[in-house]
Amino acid sequence: MRLNLAGRNAILTGANGGLGVHFTAALSKAGMNLLLVAYPGIGLEDVQAAARKDSVQAEILVADLRVPEERTRVVETAMARFGSIDLLVNNAGVEFSSTYHDLDVDRIRDVINVNLEAPMMLTRLALPHMLRQRRGHIVNISSLAGKSGPGYQEPYVATKAGLSAFTLSLRNTYRGTGVSASVITPGFVEAGIYSRLKVQTGRSAPIFLGACSPQKVCAALLRAVRDDVPEVIVNRYPIRPVLALTTLFPAFGEWMTEWTGTNAFFRRAHEASKHPEA
Repeated sequence: MRLNLAGRNAILTGANGGLGVHFTAALSKAGMNLLLVAYPGIGLEDVQAAARKDSVQAEILVADLRVPEERTRVVETAMARFGSIDLLVNNAGVEFSSTYHDLDVDRIRDVINVNLEAPMMLTRLALPHMLRQRRGHIVNISSLAGKSGPGYQEPYVATKAGLSAFTLSLRNTYRGTGVSASVITPGFVEAGIYSRLKVQTGRSAPIFLGACSPQKVCAALLRAVRDDVPEVIVNRYPIRPVLALTTLFPAFGEWMTEWTGTNAFFRRAHEASKHPEA
């Protein structure tokens, strides 16, 4: 049975980022009330104003998700404003392209804290409210990087792979309770992190992968929630057969990541970060 989102209440993290702005528009047009969370919050009021044009409640909260107390404040604020939480979208994420041994320890911690620990802890805080009302959905925004493991992306790759496994475990634990979870797994998207990397490197996504539109990712999000889909992979070209082969033959997957130019793309991002004028 398809879930009607109109009048329901959602928390969206990373709401002022590239994909976050598009997620906000998609959810508000679906009739959802929104708690829009971001840090440091630049442009958040503009996102809020756009959402309110769809005649929904849209509240904003500046919260640093690296801080445990801030995660608690997110869930408490949603309950205080709306009285229930029907959807949690863990979208906030950070990325640094670097050789691993050169990556600052604090940056590694930031990636883990924002990309993986915060979604896990926000989910833990939201679950009791969802279970009490016998409805709710958690959506984690992962990445194809978590399946292909490109170079210069170790912390990011590890956290995105972790989100996918975390989501599947949640589905098995809470089956039959009215609460479920989905993971959205996009490749390169014309928004957010990829847009920044494209400018930084002066290069587009590898030609054999391409970049998809943020609207496709939004459609995947809505479908996952409405139809309770475990995972939706979003890529410009069909990628599941390749992923199946790389699972069976890891060496083939390693070769594909190199052959498609994915490693070269992130290598260039690493070099550009060290020499911005290049």
